[in-house]
Amino acid sequence: MAELGKIENEQIEEVGQEQEAITLVLGVIGADVHAVGNKILNYTFTKAGFNVVNLGVMVSQKEFVEAAIEADADAIIVSSMYGHGEIDCKGLREKCDEAGLSDILMYVGGNIVVGKQDFEQVEKTFLEMGFNRVYAPGSDPLVAIEHLKKDLGRVDK
Repeated sequence: MAELGKIENEQIEEVGQEQEAITLVLGVIGADVHAVGNKILNYTFTKAGFNVVNLGVMVSQKEFVEAAIEADADAIIVSSMYGHGEIDCKGLREKCDEAGLSDILMYVGGNIVVGKQDFEQVEKTFLEMGFNRVYAPGSDPLVAIEHLKKDLGRVDK
């Protein structure tokens, strides 16, 4: 995701000005301990007016689902930087469905596969796994904010 220094506070506040209370569950999935991107996303989403439940690093699928239920979340935001996101994310949509969260948005981003792979194929794989949006390494969090508003029907017409 983008470097914190490159994200201007005015940009974040402008994107989030009309923001109703949207609740996000955020975390780094699996055995991944990369916390910097998580902190950037937490800061950006919070500054934009979202209610963020940040689970931190090394989060299991079960923890994502339980937190989403407890917080009555609108979306689950999964990040991974160690390349094993494809393995760690398999079955998350099914776990959400089983828990009654079939309508929850699921976004994933970061270095989510091993090695350099064609991003279009990576995106296709994760969309087929039930994710609504897939972000390449270095994606701007402001884009995700706009996608959340659009996907939740909260875009100003």
